[in-house]
Amino acid sequence: MDAGIDATRVRRAFGSVHAVQEVTFQAAPGRVTGLVGPNGSGKTTLMLMLASLLRPDAGEMRIGGVDPVADPSGARRLLGWMPDALGAWPSLTSREVLVATGQLYDLSRTDARARADQLLAEVGLSALAGSAARVLSRGQKQRLALARALMHDPRVLLLDEPASGLDPQARVDLRILLRRLAAEGQTILISSHVLAELEEVVDDAVFLVEGRTVAGDRIAAAATRVRTWRVRLTADASRSSAASRDAIAGALGRAGEDVRVDRRDVLVPFTDDAAAAAGLRALVGAGLPVVEYAPAVGDLEHTFLDLRDEAGPPDRGEPPFHDRPTEGSGR
Repeated sequence: MDAGIDATRVRRAFGSVHAVQEVTFQAAPGRVTGLVGPNGSGKTTLMLMLASLLRPDAGEMRIGGVDPVADPSGARRLLGWMPDALGAWPSLTSREVLVATGQLYDLSRTDARARADQLLAEVGLSALAGSAARVLSRGQKQRLALARALMHDPRVLLLDEPASGLDPQARVDLRILLRRLAAEGQTILISSHVLAELEEVVDDAVFLVEGRTVAGDRIAAAATRVRTWRVRLTADASRSSAASRDAIAGALGRAGEDVRVDRRDVLVPFTDDAAAAAGLRALVGAGLPVVEYAPAVGDLEHTFLDLRDEAGPPDRGEPPFHDRPTEGSGR
């Protein structure tokens, strides 16, 4: 049985607010799919519907072939859900939170405890296994929430802002874990505002703008528009930032106003990768000591910013989470 995610023309409104207007996408097993969109684009509402915690107004969804509306219990056995806040029993210890979760999925207490200890070690919380969940930091609660989502060894993972509050090393560890889980065949759908983090872990991306998935041809067009590159020359006390800008502009045959200074770097727009490669050849050919030459933003961020600018300012927004009715929220 396919353990991917399928959504077709999914919609959900809260009164007059159309949080999700038209969402169609697939997430494949063995791949990490990023859910990208500005605040109010419908990401969390979509995640809640996929997790069987919110009923769509229209459309169809499948989790590994299971309809989360018609068979929420069946869908929940296939998926692990990590919301953007832990939301678990604060008086229980980290280990007790996981053991209780495992027992809800019909693990014996012995098996649940063994699985809990394994996951606590995997997410770096072994030293806090006996600490109450309420005393954990934001980042530690995120790691516990991830462990909780993994307790029953799900085939599909839904992760809403999993890197929020994590320190740099924990973010690296998260990326490594997600890539390993994908390599083992899990389907992973991850929503995050930290696009640089998504860039390093995702295989595919689904873009949401004003509650709608963006068509592939529009994404492709956005991704190929003019991109800014960051250029840095070797540090030289005798050369000011303005001098670096003028030297780079001269080597590229650009007008000065087309090239900007950003602290130690110089920002140069190029129409495509071929133009950027030609620009580097021109700088090196002019004898400039180039030590850094790279896009100023990653592919995801570049596409996201272009789509956002194309859409203009949003005229709608998602209601706060606490204002949304939830259905079937118990596990």
